[in-house]
Amino acid sequence: MIKTLKTPIDIKDIAELTVGDMILISGYIYTGRDAVLPKIVELIEKNQLSDYNIDLNGSVIFHTAVSPAGVGPTSSNKYDIESSISILSKEGVRLHLGKGELRKETITALAKHHSVYAVIPPVTALLNSKTVSQKVVAFPELGMEAFHVLEIKDYPAIIAVAHGKSIYDEQR
Repeated sequence: MIKTLKTPIDIKDIAELTVGDMILISGYIYTGRDAVLPKIVELIEKNQLSDYNIDLNGSVIFHTAVSPAGVGPTSSNKYDIESSISILSKEGVRLHLGKGELRKETITALAKHHSVYAVIPPVTALLNSKTVSQKVVAFPELGMEAFHVLEIKDYPAIIAVAHGKSIYDEQR
């Protein structure tokens, strides 16, 4: 069965997800990868998210850049991306989208902050067809790696980390 999620995502929705669940996500999501996520963390630490009209409560962050060719997942276990996950989750991000295996410390932090991680296969053409609109929210000087907000409809993903468990653990 495929589960549907609409942003903003409630903690109750996260509680019902399990590793291996197939999901479809609709609503508004943020995008960011290694160039911009440390800057977002800095805004959190300086209490300046509201200066950019960014509200992370119940949000989704897709680890990607936005280019004319579309969007596709980048590796979430890159240092600057993975090290931001705990802080972003504490700030209210409920779902992180990307690809790749996460460290045990990150899995623990996701559980602590009632967040999950889902993987998206590299299907740029499919995702592009399900992107309704896109807009730069912060750091436009980073070009395609700026912090964007996308309006999406039925983005497909698979829950890879939930409640302290990882899909990658089951493969060993």
